Amino acid sequence: MCGVNIVETYTGHVDPGGDAARRTLDALTITKLSVGPMDNNAYLLVCRAENEALLIDAANDPERISDLIGHGPDRPALRTVVTTHQHQDHWQALGAVAGANGANTAAHPLDAEPLPIPPDFLVEHGDTLKVGQITLEVIHLRGHTPGSIALLYQDPNGHPHLFTGDSLFPGGVGKTGSPSDFTSLLDDVETRIFGELPDETWFYPGHGDDSTLGEQRGHLAEWRERGW
Repeated sequence: MCGVNIVETYTGHVDPGGDAARRTLDALTITKLSVGPMDNNAYLLVCRAENEALLIDAANDPERISDLIGHGPDRPALRTVVTTHQHQDHWQALGAVAGANGANTAAHPLDAEPLPIPPDFLVEHGDTLKVGQITLEVIHLRGHTPGSIALLYQDPNGHPHLFTGDSLFPGGVGKTGSPSDFTSLLDDVETRIFGELPDETWFYPGHGDDSTLGEQRGHLAEWRERGW
């Protein structure tokens, strides 16, 4: 029996240690789960046509992630685990989850070295990853870490869905270690995300609640002026 309850009403909010929330699109399901002591979000993406899965950030609590995937014969086949960036709170369960499922792992080459297992695939800006019949585009966002990435799903029957790791949150970009890193990150977020995607794009960060680009777009100048 699954130890994680999944609610089918998706708001973008999940509680630490609480229920997972599933969003069902025409071709893809997106299930969000908060894991670990830092309220990290793990996202399970399942292609509905082929029942293949991709996990974004095996951050912590491998048992809860395993329960999220399921244990019965109809559970999805986890093919790939993507790590959005090198910070330790985003890969505590990487080895356990990948090993238990025979899944490949992927990360940007500039953030690969600190990971607990070497990535099977190195991905860079403009590359794509497949989950069943679904294609995800890799967007490199330089500044939170050198190799931070976001993943974009362009739903042909709806709005875009963007998984931003710790590079973009409601209220600002991710933490940076220097003014030059902040400028780099905000420049990339402005040009590669806000400059390319519409307001209705829903984004899913590495911690906390989701938002849309439209809700955040008017604050870009404010973020740049305050410097964080």
